[in-house]
Amino acid sequence: MNDAHSRPVTGHVPVLRLGDVLLVTLQGDLHDSTAQQLQQDLSDTIVRTGVRGVLIDISGVEIVDSFLGRVLAEIAAQAKLLAARTVVAGMRPAVAITLVELGLTLPGLSTALSTEAGMELLSQQAPASRAGGARRESP
Repeated sequence: MNDAHSRPVTGHVPVLRLGDVLLVTLQGDLHDSTAQQLQQDLSDTIVRTGVRGVLIDISGVEIVDSFLGRVLAEIAAQAKLLAARTVVAGMRPAVAITLVELGLTLPGLSTALSTEAGMELLSQQAPASRAGGARRESP
């Protein structure tokens, strides 16, 4: 049996730019240091590129603990402060149940069932006004 999904990811998580969106695909469980590095990399890339969206595909993640849940919430909060929106795609039912049981509501995150739906959700938002780094949010 292949245990690629259960092995912790160490080192660097690739961040791909697709137009105005950064795409991150998480596979397996993340070490705490890797999750923190991802958080920093995303913030740096948002500032450097001026993207308006971050899509995090977690379909390859079987377990989310309170630390990773908090990291996802912090990524969304930082992205929002940097005028970008965050969508988490591909959440498994067991992950959603765990997040609810842990009391993690993940404020600032939108969710989508698939990466394609997440890209569509991010494309529906109004074009960003980058003057001075400000953007109006739709209600």
